[in-house]
Amino acid sequence: MVVKVTPLEGKPLGATIELPEGCNDPSALSEEDFKTLYEAVHKYLVVVIPGMENLEPESQWKLTKRFDPTCDQLGGAYGHGKEFRHENSVLKRDGTSIPGQPQVQVLGQGTWPAGHHGLGEIELRHPTHFDFHHDPLTEKQAFEEDLTRFYRWHIDSALYGLSPPVATTLLGIHVPPHSRKQKILYEDNGDVLDVTQGATAFISGANAFKLLSPEMQERALGTTVVYAPHPYIFISPARATSDGLTMVSEGKETPLDQLPPWEESKIKRLPLVWTNPVTKEHHLQVHGCCLNGLELPDGTKLGLEEARKEVHKMMRPAIAPDNVYAHSWNKGDLVIFFNRGVWHAVTGQFKPGERRLMHQCNIASGLDPYTAKQAQGAAA
Repeated sequence: MVVKVTPLEGKPLGATIELPEGCNDPSALSEEDFKTLYEAVHKYLVVVIPGMENLEPESQWKLTKRFDPTCDQLGGAYGHGKEFRHENSVLKRDGTSIPGQPQVQVLGQGTWPAGHHGLGEIELRHPTHFDFHHDPLTEKQAFEEDLTRFYRWHIDSALYGLSPPVATTLLGIHVPPHSRKQKILYEDNGDVLDVTQGATAFISGANAFKLLSPEMQERALGTTVVYAPHPYIFISPARATSDGLTMVSEGKETPLDQLPPWEESKIKRLPLVWTNPVTKEHHLQVHGCCLNGLELPDGTKLGLEEARKEVHKMMRPAIAPDNVYAHSWNKGDLVIFFNRGVWHAVTGQFKPGERRLMHQCNIASGLDPYTAKQAQGAAA
């Protein structure tokens, strides 16, 4: 038996993976089987391997590295260091590192006793929109009416100094029951998306690109996104739009001269459109919350507020309910997603006493994303 790939029925993206008989560690797949998995991740963008609750952190790290051999060029850099832990970063409360495998982060909700892979007692906090959105839901809406929001649509990446990871692996170890349902209300048009509590939402960047008009596609293909230095610290005083796509422009961002020391050469300037190296499709890939400007094909430079308006206009059609795959977690689900081909968002909120525990791994790449020009060169 070889790796079996089954597309998710009735979903806009995604597939399930069945490992070869007797294999319980996907990091140990043969080269042939891993190639099947690699191509499935790039084609279906999000794949789910069930029954992996006993996967060791070392194996998760090794599996994640196999998707990008350039990771080893960085001497172990993984993008969760000073930026992730800085006291002013919006990421600071989102997880903790496993002592013996710091590339793997422990995420979740609630208090967990000492002994989890060498950790002492830990208090985990599920990210919610309450302290990140400009106009959050009321307590009544969230906890009595079970409404929720997309917390922040994003691409996993430090977006300063380090290049975006190729793939992210996310393992559900303790997850809430599917009986808790919540609803995402699209406040600009009244649409509703039903999700299970704590679902992770994904959209295809390729579909996002296809939804643009031909004129906007041409414009996007030649546009460069300029990210802020230390972007998660830069945006920490600001607040997000209610759809989680970008930030509200009120001039509240941390002034550049008040950020930790930064270097111009480490500011990330990335294409707005990345090209899938397997399918050769164009993907609209942008972290709308962390950008600081856009450089258009004709040389025009858009500042922060105008850049946010531009990307919001491009991104909004892609998150319509029919385009979203909201993964309902089961214990042992190992989700692997092509981080250079999707955007994803945390959803949901938890009541006191409710708990969740997950392992996440993504590793900064040695190379910036594959562009359309590179794809043309490879095909020549």
